[in-house]
Amino acid sequence: MKRIVAALSTLTLMVGVATAPAFAEADKAKLTERLNNASAVLKEIMATPDKGIPQSILSSASCVVVIPSFKKGAFVVGGQYGQGVATCRTGRGWSAPVFVQLAGGSFGFQIGGQSTDLVLVAMNQNGLQDMLKNKFKIGADAAASAGPVGRNAQAGTDWKLNAEFLSYSRSKGLFAGINLDGTVLSQNADDTRTQYGTDIPFKTILSGGTPTPVEARPFVRTVARYFVAARAAQ
Repeated sequence: MKRIVAALSTLTLMVGVATAPAFAEADKAKLTERLNNASAVLKEIMATPDKGIPQSILSSASCVVVIPSFKKGAFVVGGQYGQGVATCRTGRGWSAPVFVQLAGGSFGFQIGGQSTDLVLVAMNQNGLQDMLKNKFKIGADAAASAGPVGRNAQAGTDWKLNAEFLSYSRSKGLFAGINLDGTVLSQNADDTRTQYGTDIPFKTILSGGTPTPVEARPFVRTVARYFVAARAAQ
């Protein structure tokens, strides 16, 4: 009996060792898909300048967070959850991305569900410092406003002076600013570890201390392209 148990334990261990690389590759493939989806969201939003993020905002951005397919559903008690990626501007361009998650809840008489693409833009150094934290609550720990839309958005409004983050949503083809107060943006250390193969502090990555992985280059290039175009247009 002991020999049978020992043999089964050995077999289980061997199967685990053999399948671990396969699971790791599957997880990484999901992260690559998320990066590609984030890149696609930005391209589709910016394809219509009259309805996209204003150039005056892009030219001043410190960080950009994209959360494809943010899920929101409710039956009396509401819940929201999404996985996304973030990159920040450094002295040498835009950083390699980190993985983040946005979660929140709401209460009230509501029913239904929807999937929305979200974009958050950190507008200053305070927003950048918030991005380096383990997690923070939008509207409480970090001031946020629904971002203006379109190339003719006013440049002298309150958000320009006070907001650390500007937030946008796209649902069913409609793109507009959105109020995300009460939601919590936090680091996804597990996904970031999977992408880079080791634990690297978010600050190191977002400060430009880590090379951008091949899989993440399309996303970072997309952010950089619109940022450079906005700077050139100023």
